[in-house]
Amino acid sequence: MSASARTAYLNARLLDPASGLDAPGALLVEEGAIAEVGPGLFPAGASSPGLPEGAEVVDCAGHCLAPGLIDMRVQLREPGEEQKETLASASLAAAAGGVTTMVALPNTSPPIDDPALVDFVLRRAREAGIVRILPYAAVTKGLAGRELAEMGLLAEAGAVAFSDGERAVADALVMRRALAYARNFGLLVAQHPEEPSLAAGGAMNEGETATRLGLAGIPAAAEAMMVERDLRLVALTGGRYHAAHLSTAEAIAAVRGAKERGLPVTCETAPPYFALNELAVGDYRTFAKLSPPLRAEEDRLAVVEGLKDGTIDAIASDHAPQDTESKRLPFALAANGGSGLETLLAVTLELYHNGALSLLEAIARLTLAPAEILGLAAGRLGKGRPADLVLFDPERAWKVNADKLVSKSKNSPFDGRPVEGRVLRTVVGGRTVFEVES
Repeated sequence: MSASARTAYLNARLLDPASGLDAPGALLVEEGAIAEVGPGLFPAGASSPGLPEGAEVVDCAGHCLAPGLIDMRVQLREPGEEQKETLASASLAAAAGGVTTMVALPNTSPPIDDPALVDFVLRRAREAGIVRILPYAAVTKGLAGRELAEMGLLAEAGAVAFSDGERAVADALVMRRALAYARNFGLLVAQHPEEPSLAAGGAMNEGETATRLGLAGIPAAAEAMMVERDLRLVALTGGRYHAAHLSTAEAIAAVRGAKERGLPVTCETAPPYFALNELAVGDYRTFAKLSPPLRAEEDRLAVVEGLKDGTIDAIASDHAPQDTESKRLPFALAANGGSGLETLLAVTLELYHNGALSLLEAIARLTLAPAEILGLAAGRLGKGRPADLVLFDPERAWKVNADKLVSKSKNSPFDGRPVEGRVLRTVVGGRTVFEVES
């Protein structure tokens, strides 16, 4: 983990979605912030007369230098389930994946519904000292869906947004009150959009594949119904609403319509929902058991289209680590979720390699968009911005091997998948926190 008061990144392909910059150039870091950046900076390289004396020089060798990734949906399992993941182990995995900021869901044990627990997460993140970790706080006390948490106090303590994690806020009146409170105080409510009574007992997407495997299904309508209900509540209250990990054509269409009407709505998806479909379940492959479940091919294509037309604002890893004991069970009994931090960039770059998005557009979904949704200063290569950076080779091929993941969670829905795009260096506040072995 190296640090220098001044570091010059030379011979880089600069990618900055905020300004539309995609050009060869250089970037100078001073005291943890971006001091200068641009195509004409240090044209003579390490011999440039403008290069500050004593600056550490990093030759990027033509590789891409972009803002560090901001992963806005991560489960960290600490406190309460440290055998699955800790803030420290997730931070190492994030650094290896080019993620410089993680936003942690509140579904820990106990849940993050008290200002002291928000402070605990922030303090433990500082102690880990690897990447930035920001907490969601619970919408409802105990994530029970009945009584609103003290959202104002939680925001003052450092919560950046509000969510009940893997649970939907199912009671319409409670959700209405949450959105109304959010409107009055400029807060964001993020929903896990799934009608719980329809989804109860389901193990995978409802349809022909589930029937063939003899598994109880979760209908796509469960997601669309919750999104459509919530959008009516947004229209009623004016509160800022974010739909998490969208996976169905109908839900995406509903968000598209809400945006056309000018409602304050944003949404995100995760790599499994544009790169995989329900067939990945195969012969009861529990690595592919996720929440929401992997959907039909027409839904996957709708997610790609939603990313292309801008309906889907951001891409998050949806990192939901599970231990071996939780996954080595019959499919219906196995836990939902898998590791996603280390595959986030490479799988997202598939959208670039197959022509669905430009490279800048793909990077924007991982940097600028989540920063804007959450009101963060990161996500841009701008003078004075935090020096949170990722250096990567978009063409370097590798194969996902779950056993070699840095995360404590050794399961990934992408296990065995060939991908292109390798993180070479991750920088947080000017300090290198990950560097690929040469």
